[in-house]
Amino acid sequence: MGRYTGPKGRINRRLGTVIFENAGAQKAFEARENPPGPVQRRRKMSEYGLALQEKQKIKFYYGMREEQLRKFYDTARRKQGNTGENLLVMCEQRLDNVVRRAGFALSRPQARQGIVHRHFQLNGRTIDKPSIQVKPGDVITIRNRPNLLNLYKEMAAANTAPACDWISFDQNELKATVTAAPHMDDVSLPVEVGKVVAFMGR
Repeated sequence: MGRYTGPKGRINRRLGTVIFENAGAQKAFEARENPPGPVQRRRKMSEYGLALQEKQKIKFYYGMREEQLRKFYDTARRKQGNTGENLLVMCEQRLDNVVRRAGFALSRPQARQGIVHRHFQLNGRTIDKPSIQVKPGDVITIRNRPNLLNLYKEMAAANTAPACDWISFDQNELKATVTAAPHMDDVSLPVEVGKVVAFMGR
């Protein structure tokens, strides 16, 4: 199953949080308190439904397909420590998330598109895989093309996201350096990851 390409405001409303950050999607979420669908037909969600909803939050927020999330879960389960925390930290280390959190792009879909179109370099090498896992010491830059440099300077100037403690971003040089590995405290997505782990471990 591919990534969702429909109305993003609808997903924000359905999942009850700002998954997609573009202005239209945020406005739709703020304007309508209830999730989409006829009010009279809504019933209390089952535990299965709640767990599925939490899993969907992770998939939509980080732009992952089902098989990608499953691979991340399998890796997280084999690591030492809490599986849920491992899973979210791995999601935070995705290159497209780092590009967004550094301040290069205004949303994760925008960051992902830029990577796929080979706008970015990782440690001096042009890359096109948004799911690459970054590590401390990695340096992300824009390819030395005037049109790209101008585009990302404008986006960096327009970025209003809070600074990220584990990424150092030089707006003038358009260079981001991963200074540390993220921790659970760095995860900004409100999600009950324990439900997700139980759901995926069935």
